[in-house]
Amino acid sequence: MDRRLLLQLSLASIFLGVAPGVASANTAERPRRLQLGDTVGLVAPASVTYESLQLQIALEALDAMGLKAKVGPHVMDRFGYLAGEDKDRASDINAAFADPEIDAVFALRGGWGASRLLPFLDFDLIAKNPKIFLGYSDITSLLNAIYAKAGVVTFHGPNVMSRWNEFTYQGMRDVLFNGKSSTYSNPEVIDDDLVARKHRIQTINAGKATGHLIGGNLTLMSALIGTPYFPDARGAILFLEDVGEAIYRVDRMMTQLKLSGVLGQVSGIVFGHFTGVKPNPGLGNFALMDILEQHCKPLGVPCYFGAMIGHVEEQSTVPIGVAAEMDAGAGLLRLLEPAVR
Repeated sequence: MDRRLLLQLSLASIFLGVAPGVASANTAERPRRLQLGDTVGLVAPASVTYESLQLQIALEALDAMGLKAKVGPHVMDRFGYLAGEDKDRASDINAAFADPEIDAVFALRGGWGASRLLPFLDFDLIAKNPKIFLGYSDITSLLNAIYAKAGVVTFHGPNVMSRWNEFTYQGMRDVLFNGKSSTYSNPEVIDDDLVARKHRIQTINAGKATGHLIGGNLTLMSALIGTPYFPDARGAILFLEDVGEAIYRVDRMMTQLKLSGVLGQVSGIVFGHFTGVKPNPGLGNFALMDILEQHCKPLGVPCYFGAMIGHVEEQSTVPIGVAAEMDAGAGLLRLLEPAVR
């Protein structure tokens, strides 16, 4: 490409508000799908794991999936509440992407500390060696940063130390092994009752929307705002979940998404589970749905709450950077393309 054409493309991207090289749904690189016998690089980007038994259980889970494991050298390090020094934890991730023997990279657990690694990740190396990167909770910052800076599709789904029940495992296999354009819907559980009480969908704004998927843990997404690592939100379907937060904190983080302009850019919002988020006693307090409706109803874009995403035992694996469509009235999210090649 000659320099004049390159300059024209760069200027056009600036006027359109997109920096050259920033990932979009059309340009994101899809990693190779998993196959039986593949090797997973196991990394610990966030909190410390104190008991070796937890690592052993994680290795047995990977073996039960038909996968081999290559454990990062710093996975069992301890640095305060972190799984080792920032540069060491980041070096395990960089090494896993560079290692030709490793086919995918899975996070052992979440907690806190993954965002501290962002200045130390080699995004050029990751872009040249696209691989499945799977995790959730605190790993949200890495998933969105890799998509934004390296242009590689990543996967918000169970950490290896998660509980691998049939719903969670089969959902992961459909996306990562089978390359399905999955439809995400909630299982109906009635139990010993006349109506279903678990896994209920609550529609905030009915309607349908399409867009590339971004999102994850609300705390981490709000913390990425104003950094180079927040993905392009224009026309995106944003999915959000959280755990153990006070409702006023959810309000504060949604306000941050609003004031930063993110909420005004998205085509739709899918809320997963907000586990353990309950109002304090008292007649003057807001419920969680009050806050979500206050922020989302004025947007006029499709929004619904209750998807099987986040800190919930039956957990979906949702790709970041892949085109999808949502139907807020029906509580459905569907991939429009495979997330792996």
